Amino acid sequence: MEWKEDFELGLAPMDGTHREFVAMLSELESCPDGEFVGLLERLAAHTVAHFDQESAWMHASGFPPIRCHMGEHERVLKVISEVLARVRSGDLELGRRLVAELPHWFEHHAATMDCALAAYIRSTGYPAQAAPVPQGQSAAAAR
Repeated sequence: MEWKEDFELGLAPMDGTHREFVAMLSELESCPDGEFVGLLERLAAHTVAHFDQESAWMHASGFPPIRCHMGEHERVLKVISEVLARVRSGDLELGRRLVAELPHWFEHHAATMDCALAAYIRSTGYPAQAAPVPQGQSAAAAR
């Protein structure tokens, strides 16, 4: 997966996190089997922090469709967690299928839900750069 200009949503902290996510997916697509589990674990941790940050923004800014957006985050985290458990047990093929599917999900999610969140934050003047990431709290628990 490669970064595209279309992914830019005009909210610097979100765009930066998305760039990191895309870079990790790209690394996972071509990494050797011996590095796959560790890199997938890093992606999972990054995704939890990524979603926690967006959750904090949604709560603090009063984002109206918060439940829909957070529901999607929860579903994706559940899939990543379940696949990661299987990968740790040796099912690298399932992990590689997840890595092949995540770019399709990301493109749609960024173009719809994250685009709406970024536009809402910009329109309200909410200072997204200053939003704290809840420590030790998953996106599901933040709801």
